[in-house]
Amino acid sequence: MLDDKILNYFKKHEGGYVSGEDMSHELGISRAAVWKHIEKLREEGYDIEALPHLGYKLASVPDSLTEVELKWRLKTDIIAKKIYSYKETASTNDVAYNLAIQGEKEGSIVIAESQTAGRGRMGRIWVSPKSKGAYMSIILRPNILPKEVSSITLFSALSVAKTIREITNLAAFIKWPNDVLIDSKKICGVLTEMNAETDKINFVIIGIGININTKKELLPKGATSIAEESGRELSRVEIVRSIFRNMDKYYRLFNSGHIDEIIEEYKEFSNFLGTRVQVAYHEAKIEGYAIDVDRNGALVLRMDSGLNERVFAGDVTMLR
Repeated sequence: MLDDKILNYFKKHEGGYVSGEDMSHELGISRAAVWKHIEKLREEGYDIEALPHLGYKLASVPDSLTEVELKWRLKTDIIAKKIYSYKETASTNDVAYNLAIQGEKEGSIVIAESQTAGRGRMGRIWVSPKSKGAYMSIILRPNILPKEVSSITLFSALSVAKTIREITNLAAFIKWPNDVLIDSKKICGVLTEMNAETDKINFVIIGIGININTKKELLPKGATSIAEESGRELSRVEIVRSIFRNMDKYYRLFNSGHIDEIIEEYKEFSNFLGTRVQVAYHEAKIEGYAIDVDRNGALVLRMDSGLNERVFAGDVTMLR
């Protein structure tokens, strides 16, 4: 897009003025076209100053989750090489799934300012107010068996929890398998969907929904946002970029066989190990002490009988 080319031109001349003539020559368009697109960018929230004899200067940028903003100075090997950005969509997972069916490359991102039909695990609704959170889906094509996909869910949640700690110093923890919590309140959920055959995964869609600057009154009971917990609004762009970097790091570790290293770090971020928990899946409920998470992503429970049981899915409630 021409708008993106103009923004990248500004960013390469960060902090300085650029002449309309130089820009038109570089981009191969008329000065009138340059002016027209600059006006459009201003309408989208970009603060672009203009001074006679000096030209244009990009003074500030909006906190918009667009490809040009998210990819600026983003150095990753796999994740976010291509970003599809929407102001609104029904579900980023659905868009990503359709792209993957059509052969979209691994690491591509679908991200939206809002969702009208966002969903979480077990078919639950994910509240997605406009321009407050980050709602995105990542396409992966791992060379693993379908039974091994749980590990991808774990390092996706780890990527988010680690980002929150790095940027805000808030004590973000993970509740198995994929909820990120602050002070026992949910701040992020991960939804993993896959297209697979008996012994082969064609692709995996990792859906991530994070409450960043969402006000308390817009959140469901038991949820919170980074802004509510930190007392200030944060740059959504900065947070999403950091998640991309962490996802890229953990996916490369995963692909190189270092799953044990990922699991150990995941357990350091977990707040449920060593506690008595109840795990509910469909109509069944079991109780025991959560003693481990194994390399396949299973929660290991010590049952009252003294035997261990591995659980691969379900909702965890900490009892004490």
